[in-house]
Amino acid sequence: MHANLQSKFSISYIAVIIAVLVLMNTYPLTVSEDLVFRSKETTLKSSVSVMASALTGLGELSEENVAPAMSGAEETGISRILVTDPAGRILYDTRETDSALGRYVFYTEIVEALRGNDVFNAAFSDGAFQSRCAAPVIYRSQTIGAVYAYEYDTEQASLLRSMQNTLLRISEAVLAIVIVLSLLLSRILTRRFGVLAGAIRQMREGDYGQRADVGGHDEIADIAGEFNSLADRLQSTEEARRRFVADASHELKTPLAGIRLLSDSILQTENMDASTVREFVGDIEQESERLSRITEDLLRLTKLDSGAVEPAEPVALSPIIERAVRMLRLVAEERGVELRCETERDGVVLAREDDLHQVVYNLTENGIKYNRPGGYVRVRLSGDENNCVITVEDNGIGIPDEDLPRIFDRFYRVDKMRSRAYGGTGLGLAIVSDTVRRRGGTVEAAAREGGGSVFTVSLPRLSTEGGGTA
Repeated sequence: MHANLQSKFSISYIAVIIAVLVLMNTYPLTVSEDLVFRSKETTLKSSVSVMASALTGLGELSEENVAPAMSGAEETGISRILVTDPAGRILYDTRETDSALGRYVFYTEIVEALRGNDVFNAAFSDGAFQSRCAAPVIYRSQTIGAVYAYEYDTEQASLLRSMQNTLLRISEAVLAIVIVLSLLLSRILTRRFGVLAGAIRQMREGDYGQRADVGGHDEIADIAGEFNSLADRLQSTEEARRRFVADASHELKTPLAGIRLLSDSILQTENMDASTVREFVGDIEQESERLSRITEDLLRLTKLDSGAVEPAEPVALSPIIERAVRMLRLVAEERGVELRCETERDGVVLAREDDLHQVVYNLTENGIKYNRPGGYVRVRLSGDENNCVITVEDNGIGIPDEDLPRIFDRFYRVDKMRSRAYGGTGLGLAIVSDTVRRRGGTVEAAAREGGGSVFTVSLPRLSTEGGGTA
């Protein structure tokens, strides 16, 4: 691919330059030739016309009377001048050697002139401009002869050839430079693509730490930057996936190991008393419930990750909060924790009732679990014109500052032993964060002054007038 792309770039550059050079070597020469031909036509026609006019007054042309009339023809600089009678016999010839006097001539130009037409032809060949012009000699509306002029110009042809050679040398030099530059530039360009392609191949093999360092500030550098950003995201996602799989495996392994140990103890112990069996079975039930909770949370997170979010609908927050608090009040009383519920400003948001109930329930349950006897948990609904805000505040054991940035990570727990003792899976806050984010809201955790924690959930308020968000 690298070599093929380099060849394509090189050939493309060279082809374009060759086309430009061909145009440069043809157009100026063609224009110059055309200008010379026009100049020749003007001068020759003018000279021939003057000579034909001088012969018109003779009435009848002959060798004796034409020569005196054409006495100044040699001084015009024209290579050869012929004068013929109506039959095409040459009466005058300026060529000294091999003169054609008395002979008949049938040049195309002379034939046309004897028919009464002015004729001019020119060509550039054999290193010279060869121009031919003829005009009839007319006396009393009768053609009595013809004047023919032939010019063989090597001086202007030499100038044109010199210009042609100069352009050719310039073109050769430019082409050589272009070939070298195109090879270098295409090599540099394709090398950067090669670096990018190599990084992509390495990533395809599973090396998510691979990055493309191509340098520069052009579009290729932009592509490489986007690739590196994508690689960063893929690496983070892969690390999170591996960590998630490892944590999930560990979390599932713990209750399964407990169930297996307890069941093996029952099966391998003979004559175990009924109270011990009941105790072991009760422990197995608790581990099974824990395993079920982990599985449900994993399924819920998988559903959120898949993007299959159920359609939102207008939901009033106050009834949801009151129901979650009512369901957890007995748990709070058993732990000696006071549970309060306050509504400063009710609101309606676009979400799913079950999702919001899960959010409030998880945050409130955590506040109760990680509290101490005599403590309190306060759930408050407030907000402004644009947002509805749910605040869950407690004065429990709190969260250390160093753990706050990771509190919403999956399977992250501040105190693993205490969390397992309370039946936590380490997924509740992750579910809360993902659920709120997918509904366009935010959730934050902070330490409370005097001890405890404060969780703040903000969701876009649904306008009561237009039916949209405020």
